[in-house]
Amino acid sequence: MSSNSFRVMKFGGSSVGSPRRLRQVIELIGKHSRTGPLAVVVSAMGDTTDWLLEAADLATRGELEGSLTVVARIAHLAKTNAAALHPAQSTTLAARVDQLLAPLQQLLQGISLTRECSPPSKDKVLSFGELISATLLAELLRAAGTEAHFRDARLLLVTDDTFGTARVDVARTRERLQSATAEWGTTVPVIPGFIAATLDGRTTTLGRNGSDYTAALVAQGLGASEVTVWTDVLGLHTADPDLVSDAYPVAHLTHGEGLELAAVGVRMLHPRTMIPLIEAGISLRIRNTMHPDHPGTLIDAIGSRDGQRPTCIATREDLALLGIEVRKLSDQFQLGERALSALRAARVTVWMTAQSANGQSIALVVPRPDAQRARNALEAELAQELARREVEPLGVREPVTLVTLVAEAMGHGVNVAGRFFSALGAVGVGVRASAQGASSRSISCVVDAEDTAIAVRTTHAAFNLAHQQVSLFLLGKGTVGGQLLAQLRAQQEQLRQRHGIALRVVGIADSRHTLFDPAGLALDGIEEQLARVVRGEPGTRALAPLLDELRRLPVPILVDCTADGDVASLYTEAFRRSIHVVAANKKPLALPWNEREALLAEARRHHVAYHYETTVASSLPVIDTLANLVRTGDTVRLITASLSGSVGFICNELTAGVPLSTAVRTARERGFTESDPREDLSGADVARKALILARELGLSLSLSDVALEPFVPEPSDAGDSPESYLRSLRALDAEYTQKVERCRQSGTVLRYLARIDPTRLGTDAPVIRVGLTAVEAGQPAADLRGSESFVSFTTMRHSEFPLTVRGAGAGGAVTASGVLADILRVSQTLRGR
Repeated sequence: MSSNSFRVMKFGGSSVGSPRRLRQVIELIGKHSRTGPLAVVVSAMGDTTDWLLEAADLATRGELEGSLTVVARIAHLAKTNAAALHPAQSTTLAARVDQLLAPLQQLLQGISLTRECSPPSKDKVLSFGELISATLLAELLRAAGTEAHFRDARLLLVTDDTFGTARVDVARTRERLQSATAEWGTTVPVIPGFIAATLDGRTTTLGRNGSDYTAALVAQGLGASEVTVWTDVLGLHTADPDLVSDAYPVAHLTHGEGLELAAVGVRMLHPRTMIPLIEAGISLRIRNTMHPDHPGTLIDAIGSRDGQRPTCIATREDLALLGIEVRKLSDQFQLGERALSALRAARVTVWMTAQSANGQSIALVVPRPDAQRARNALEAELAQELARREVEPLGVREPVTLVTLVAEAMGHGVNVAGRFFSALGAVGVGVRASAQGASSRSISCVVDAEDTAIAVRTTHAAFNLAHQQVSLFLLGKGTVGGQLLAQLRAQQEQLRQRHGIALRVVGIADSRHTLFDPAGLALDGIEEQLARVVRGEPGTRALAPLLDELRRLPVPILVDCTADGDVASLYTEAFRRSIHVVAANKKPLALPWNEREALLAEARRHHVAYHYETTVASSLPVIDTLANLVRTGDTVRLITASLSGSVGFICNELTAGVPLSTAVRTARERGFTESDPREDLSGADVARKALILARELGLSLSLSDVALEPFVPEPSDAGDSPESYLRSLRALDAEYTQKVERCRQSGTVLRYLARIDPTRLGTDAPVIRVGLTAVEAGQPAADLRGSESFVSFTTMRHSEFPLTVRGAGAGGAVTASGVLADILRVSQTLRGR
């Protein structure tokens, strides 16, 4: 950078809106003015522009007193800021503010008398914000020892008389700026942004992002090397930080990327700002006033040379999608040209157009407040064709959001569009329209407004993060839930480093307490944290409001490690919010057939995962194996299974000569049984598991269709508590010892099995039978050890040698590992790479 070339700094309203920030601005200007020629462009302080609009509106309604009250508010802000920085001159500066605002008060009085605020009058009103800001900043700089002077932009920038969004005469503006530098000498010119003037001296404004545009024009006119826009953020982010907590500043972009982002409405950029910079080869840097050491974002002709450079996801919300479809297309119809011309004449901004290859239909994205005006304009333009029914009635979808992926590298790679749409499709976000420019630098799509957050989070993670973030809300911290937390603690770092998956527990709830933090809970001591929470409303309904927070987080998953029978409604609410569900809870799957089918249909409708592998045989891949058999066209003829690891353990203990009551107590102490062993010994748990498997075959059966023989009939003196039940089992010790002895004498082993025979459907024989069986030696179930489970599938393809899945079938750690596997299955499916 030449030491003689100008640099231009622009400070936004937030940068000069408070004494603390204003002091930082003065220090920055003083520091940089000592290293070479510097020009400063400044916006109105804080919310001054909004207040001026309010004052003009009140005056137009004849409410002069209210209008002047707003002016007093503007004066108070300016005087307070000035006095805080230069108290010795507070009286003089206050008088200067009053002097500057006196013409505004007169102007508002005139507006209130005529009850009319013409565009020229409105521009005149709005000019006072920048005039006050630039005047005070120049005086405060001088007081701080920096030689600076106010320079009126209306004497430098020449425009036409399109008030509100004036068009700049670039040639005349350049001439005036170059002539002015001789007068400036070595002083720092402080120029009000946003305002300009016609050749005959009438005040105009430059419209949205007008101060940035002023800075670009000043830089172009002065032949500056760089424009720095000082604002309240660290730079252009990879996405809106309000939508994506992991968004981060982009260090380096090309002019082309900046122009693409400006074109889709990124707040800090505007096409009019970028074009003068591109034409003159001037770089633009965006930096944070309060963090001046941070380099911010540099936008220049070169951009980043990093092949893995980040991608920006831009959003524009509160839009409407208008669709036109032609029934009979002729060469003369020119649908796109006519539609755009009609909207241009109606002064409606079009943010995106998407036309079919044959021109048969076109989608137009416009601001939602302008949707009706746009529709009227299009219907007027196509009135004859509509009357002849050559055009379908216009469709309007609102509100929608425009989501745009911007990256220079897109034009140099393959499958960018595929990854973009695949990521959205994986989370059930419907794309209503899409478009890609000839530069291949950006691709845009329209999504429903309610899908904005999940669409942006998903695409941001797919293109910008080395790891897939996953947000878990855990229900239940008992045997399985507690073990899952332990495994997450042990595996978190390895999963991130080796598999690119960052699992984060954001919520946990038990029957009495709920803990939730979108930023993630510290897993160390989480049980103690939960215990300290004030007891909340019981039941799963109280958790529904938290789902609204969960759905806004990356890859939200509701993880159910409870045995709650009333949780299906919570699953439904989760699915409707595009939240995945991973469950070890069997009860929702054993609901009446229609309710179970409705639950699964809700998950499919919203394109979310519902994984429940652990509901049948802990961590064994039973459901997945069965699903693959069915999907590949095999026919299942018989399923034989030992589905309760706890009962299997008890059977092995009985065979070893352990009394029933002792065996059950041991199984409970080791965490093999449900909290109440009756669930296991009654056979209800196995019946549910068998029903789940049968339903995976498409059999519309219910629990009442299961021929169930309890493993242990409930003693008459069992009592209500699990402990009293365990004591009552002593009365059955002798009976079960005799059953084991009879099996031993016949060379068999006592097992508790489920048998599912689809061929019996439609007959009087039960399709599902659960009960005690004496198994002959050599059969798969005969040599099960400990808490092992097994499932045997006899199918058309596996008839001679049934397909068998066998392994540990009980225990909190084993089940928790299966739950974790289901969580990772969701994560890796969405990651897609």
